[in-house]
Amino acid sequence: MYYSIGMARQYRTDLHQPNRGSDGSDTVVEWEEAYQAEHKRKQDFRTLSGISLEPVYGPENAEMPGVYPFTRGPYASMYRTKLWTMRMFAGFGTAEETNGRFRRLLANGQSGLSVAFDLPTLMGRDSDDPRSEGEVGRCGVAVDTLEDMKTLFKGIDLDSISTSMTINGSAIALLAMYIAVAEMQGVQRKALAGTIQADILKEYQAQKEYIFPPRPAVRIVSDMIRYCALEMPSYHPVSVSGYHIREAGSTAVQELAFTLANGFAYVEEVMRKGMDIDDFAPGLSFFFNSHIDFFEEIAKLRAARRIWARWMKDYYHARNPLSMRCRFHVQTAGCSLTASQAEVNIARTAIEALAGVLGGTQSLHTNSMDEVLSLPTEKAARIALRTQQVIAHETGVADVADPLGGSWYVESLTEEMERRAEEIFARILEMGGGSFLEGSYAGIEQGWYQREIAEAAYEQERRISSGNRIFVGVNAFLEGNEEAIPTLVIGEDAESRQVDALQRAKASRDARLVASTLATLVASAGDGSNLVPPMIEAVKAGCTVGETMDALATVFGTYEEPVFT
Repeated sequence: MYYSIGMARQYRTDLHQPNRGSDGSDTVVEWEEAYQAEHKRKQDFRTLSGISLEPVYGPENAEMPGVYPFTRGPYASMYRTKLWTMRMFAGFGTAEETNGRFRRLLANGQSGLSVAFDLPTLMGRDSDDPRSEGEVGRCGVAVDTLEDMKTLFKGIDLDSISTSMTINGSAIALLAMYIAVAEMQGVQRKALAGTIQADILKEYQAQKEYIFPPRPAVRIVSDMIRYCALEMPSYHPVSVSGYHIREAGSTAVQELAFTLANGFAYVEEVMRKGMDIDDFAPGLSFFFNSHIDFFEEIAKLRAARRIWARWMKDYYHARNPLSMRCRFHVQTAGCSLTASQAEVNIARTAIEALAGVLGGTQSLHTNSMDEVLSLPTEKAARIALRTQQVIAHETGVADVADPLGGSWYVESLTEEMERRAEEIFARILEMGGGSFLEGSYAGIEQGWYQREIAEAAYEQERRISSGNRIFVGVNAFLEGNEEAIPTLVIGEDAESRQVDALQRAKASRDARLVASTLATLVASAGDGSNLVPPMIEAVKAGCTVGETMDALATVFGTYEEPVFT
């Protein structure tokens, strides 16, 4: 699917015009109907002084939450119906150890799980692979087999919890394991809720955890999107992720534009496969960074919803408002945390979390103060979770939808973020001959994304080094002889235990069944069939993450980034 290159340049929003819904209806009437239809949580929506609060504020012709173009929020009643899902990123050592952390977080009031996998799992390598030595269980949990995944969720009902999994290159194998574990629990696929990251384009642009070349890797994402649209309607098969683009050093504008452009690229790929946009687009989700520039982050999130809605309606011709509704998870900025005076990170995280809430996030992860030093300790994780709970239950910010809407500053920033994002869209469309998908491939192959992010990161570092940007505890307000805070240490025995368990699993399985399911997987890769069903059968037969990725590599090859100058 191709579009004129001048499209992005022509795109313009006027905040002062009366607003209409996606079908031309009056937005206030449409909002009122939706608001009344949504069930409200039990809450006294008043200030501490007893002042009653309206659900939303603005002039008669204002944009409204839950109504196209969704600038003010994806739902009419926003947090009056349901607070955002509170997640804490957790995963270390073995599946058994991580399961224990999951249970304790849930007991402390966490409402959703977020799984961090170790580097070998992220790269599609087994724990006994020589390249995995020293990394097993270090930066997340090691998962090699279906048995590991079963242990990871032992005692946790998958039909009553929303689970987010941060995995990309090998995402299809972990999705297959999650589905298989649900079957073991007697949970139907259609009941599963959660998200798997799977956004492979941003890996080539920023994070570098890829396995296959870009085109077959995007094909795998497309297979996952199409499978989940048909079999798992409550599950998000991709979380298009600006977070890692920002962590690599991009600006907020670049994060916004690159992320949404990647989302449009996936839309084009699935539509090329013959699927109607309204049959899969409602299942797409996004993942943004909430950095320390408070108002810019709020404006970025508001602009993201507006841009997504209008491009989906006007240029991809979506008809269902759910396809136009940009829903996202937000995580506070890891790159804003400091190793010096680490307790100050609690304040940074609170400010960034508040920006995410005021920006209307559906899910939120707050970084722990010690994550710049190690995986979080239980105490640090509990403080980070309590930060969200204070925002939700003590500040009153969840009582009114888009409380900063109408602020001259916030509205101006929102428009400027949108304008600058459209300029980047024009460049991507130019590289792709009118296609975001082809523009993404071209930008990766030419090193354009990598250079843009590197230049932005250099500029930020230059500002800090020169003192033009104050970084508390780094280039100003320094202290000597700081007392080190306790950190989590992953023992070497975790790796040996994981490797031993993996080798026992390999020795006890049906070798012929393993070989036949891997052969079927390879055949499906070659003939263009959807890869999710054969992947499910492969992991159920005992095939490991590494074995399935190696099998696919015989068809797709592996990717090594060229040297750009």
